[in-house]
Amino acid sequence: MVKVNLGGCISFVKDADYKANVEKALAALEVLENETGKGNDFLGWKHLPSQTLASGLVAECEAVRDAWKSKNIDLVVVIGIGGSYLGAKCALEALSHQFAKQLKNKGEAPEIVFAGQNLSEEYMCELMDLVQERNAACVVISKSGTTTEPAVAFRLIKKYLEDTYGKAEAAERIVAVTDKARGALKGLATQEGYKTFVIEDNVGGRFSVLTPVGILPIVLAGFDMNAMLKGALEMEELCAKPCGECNPAIQYAAMRNALYAQGKKIEILVAYNPKLTFLGEWWKQLYGESEGKDGLGIFPASVNFTTDLHSMGQYIQDGERTLMETVVSVQKSNRSMLIENDPQNLDGLNFLSGKHVEECNAMAELGTKLAHIDGGVPQISLSIECINEYNLGALFYFFEKACGISGYMLGVNPFDQPGVEAYKKNMFALLGKPGYEAQAEALRARL
Repeated sequence: MVKVNLGGCISFVKDADYKANVEKALAALEVLENETGKGNDFLGWKHLPSQTLASGLVAECEAVRDAWKSKNIDLVVVIGIGGSYLGAKCALEALSHQFAKQLKNKGEAPEIVFAGQNLSEEYMCELMDLVQERNAACVVISKSGTTTEPAVAFRLIKKYLEDTYGKAEAAERIVAVTDKARGALKGLATQEGYKTFVIEDNVGGRFSVLTPVGILPIVLAGFDMNAMLKGALEMEELCAKPCGECNPAIQYAAMRNALYAQGKKIEILVAYNPKLTFLGEWWKQLYGESEGKDGLGIFPASVNFTTDLHSMGQYIQDGERTLMETVVSVQKSNRSMLIENDPQNLDGLNFLSGKHVEECNAMAELGTKLAHIDGGVPQISLSIECINEYNLGALFYFFEKACGISGYMLGVNPFDQPGVEAYKKNMFALLGKPGYEAQAEALRARL
C-alpha cells in the first residue's frame, strides 16, 4: 500500500489552496471514472488489476516460462522502447538481487536483457556477443512492429535465431506482444506461427506495465506476478474513492498541482534505495509524456540518494527555487546488517556500532528532508512497507491513477503524445525513407 505524507509541504502551501486543489482533483477523478474527458478511449488500464487477476493471462505467461525452461533457455532478449520496456525494466531492477549476474547458478530463471531501446551499434554488437554465448529466446513488444528502434533490433535478433536454430525452432523461441489484429508485427507473427499476446487498443504504452508488456518479462524472470497484481488491485480500489482524505492519488495530484501553481516547475522523484533507480525512469516517461504538452506541465527528474547528494545535492539545496521533491520511502529493509565496533576507530564512526546500515540510511533521509525544506524545497513523501512484488504493483497503479487525475487538472489530454513524432519525421527524412525526399533536402540545408 502507498501512503502519502504532505507534512513537508505545509510551510509552502496554504491550507485553503490545497483544499481548492483537492476539489479540482476530485472533479478530475469524476471525469476519469465516468470516462468523459480527453483521451477517454485510452482508459483500459484503469481496471487491469481486477480484470487480469480474474483472467488466465498470468498462467498463459507461466506456460511460456515453463516451455522455455524445458529448452534450457538461459537468456531472454526483451525488445521494446519507452513504455514497452521501462515498466518491466523497473520491476526487474527492483526485485532482483543486485549482484545476480555474479551469483547466478544454473537452473534459475533466465537472465533478461533488453534491446530496441536505443540505436547504438556498439550496444547491439555487444548484445550479440552475449547472445552467441547463451541459449537464447526473444520477446518482441510493439503494437505496430514498425517503430524504428525495436524493429531494427528484432531484425538482427530474429536473423540470429533463425540462422542458429532453424526457422521452425526459432518460431518457438520468439513471442510477440502486439496488436490484436493489425500491424507489421502481428502479420509476421501469424505468418511465422509465433506465440502472441495482445496489447489492447485502449491501453497506451506508458500505462501498459500491467499488461503482457510487463507481465510476460516479469514472469519469465521468476517473480510473483499475482502478488504484484494484488498490490495494484488494492490501489485500484482505494484510488477510485471520491475522498480527499482517504484517496492517496487525490492527495498527491492535488499537492503537486498546488506547488506547480506557486512556480515549482520541476519535480524530482527521490529514492534512497538503488533498486528503485529505474522507478524514476519509468515515472519520468509516465508524467513527462502525459503532462508535457500545450506549453504546460511539471518537468519530471529523478535522483537516487544518498548517492546523488554528492553530485546533485548542492543544486537542490541552493539552486534556483523551482524544485519540489517526491520521495519514495521504504519502511523496512528485506535484509539485515549491523555496523560493528572497530577498536582503532580511525574513521571516528564507532558511535554507529550496533546500528543497522538501514538506520543510517533512514537518518540520512530525515536529515535531507529537513535540510531541503529549510532550503526552500517542498517535499511530498510516499511510503511503502518494503520492496516486493505487492508494493511495486501498488506503486505502479498509484502513479498511473494520479497521473490521469493530474493531467485533467492541468487541462491537457494525459493519454496522447503528439510531440514525439517530430524527431521521427526528421530521422526518417535524413535516413532516406521513401516519401521524405523534400523534407530531407530542407533539413540538410539547415545542417
